[in-house]
Amino acid sequence: MTAPIRLMLTGGGTGGHLFPAIAAAEALCRRIPGSQVLFVGTKRKMDSTALEQYGYATASIHSMGLKGKNFFSLLKGVAVLPLSCLEAMLHIIRFRPDLVLGVGGYVTGPVIAMARIMGKPTLIHEQNSIPGLANRKLGALAARICLSLPGSEKQFPLKKTVLTGNPVRSGILELAGKEEREEGGRITILVLGGSLGAHRVNELLPEAFAVGGEALKTVRLIHQTGANDAEMVTSSYKEKGIDAEVAPFFTDMAAVYAKADLLVSRAGATTLAELAVLGKPAILIPYPYAADNHQEKNAEFYVQGGGALMFRERELTASKLADTLTELVTEKARLKKMGMAMRKKAFPHAAERIVDECLNCITGKCGN
Repeated sequence: MTAPIRLMLTGGGTGGHLFPAIAAAEALCRRIPGSQVLFVGTKRKMDSTALEQYGYATASIHSMGLKGKNFFSLLKGVAVLPLSCLEAMLHIIRFRPDLVLGVGGYVTGPVIAMARIMGKPTLIHEQNSIPGLANRKLGALAARICLSLPGSEKQFPLKKTVLTGNPVRSGILELAGKEEREEGGRITILVLGGSLGAHRVNELLPEAFAVGGEALKTVRLIHQTGANDAEMVTSSYKEKGIDAEVAPFFTDMAAVYAKADLLVSRAGATTLAELAVLGKPAILIPYPYAADNHQEKNAEFYVQGGGALMFRERELTASKLADTLTELVTEKARLKKMGMAMRKKAFPHAAERIVDECLNCITGKCGN
């Protein structure tokens, strides 16, 4: 198919939802030049900030989450649904999409539902091992359900599912194709807490480096804190006499990843997909309050393959983390082996496979 496509993408609330959508949009525009993309998300600043650097058109609807809310918040979320659906319908009428692709988050529900009612082909992509509430409900409406990890198909109508993997952005894919870092230099540890930060991880790392031995003193440390903890983490490293590069966010993640030999990270699906494509070993500390404990389930896929170690947050102390970091930075052969194992769990062609499924739905090769 060579005619330009009009693709509406919906989802958001975290970078984990948005970045796979961006990767899919990039893949579509590379394959079919002239295609147009509209992102329909929330009014949250995170969504617009993440998208503005890529130059895609954006729109928003009023929408609120329903899962895990108290009674009054739940009432408010239900009350806003008619407005959400009306706004979604108007965006669909104005943009006239050939297909609507949902990538998770509560905003996805009204947009996919209205697209289905209006006869538009619909597809959803699930990043996590355990689907979120919106995608679980939308599985009955969507023509195709693209999955990132094996096992999550049990949550959906099986005939609709296809394992595509979780797409990563083009800049990170390009880095994955370059030669590996030269051996022999200083080990660099990169700490990531996800787009929202990770308070306990931010507390643990300065403590671990303070109680660690001589091996950790030779390590180069880069720490992404999220907006809330940047000042606290910077002060903590300074008080302990630890040299670290600290920032709330890094806009050029490919450049930061290129420096890293080992990651300490939450276990968000998109971050894990990026680490796998790049072959980066990791110490994973899943967010303990993630819905349905999905981060721990995400991590298990990579731990079982040998590419990562996992610690539950409640069980991890600064001393235990320091010991583990010391073991890994002094065993470069082990790091290399873990990196190779991580790469075996990658889906480098995930974005292209999702585009394939989108085109199949547009041409009627998957029922809606």
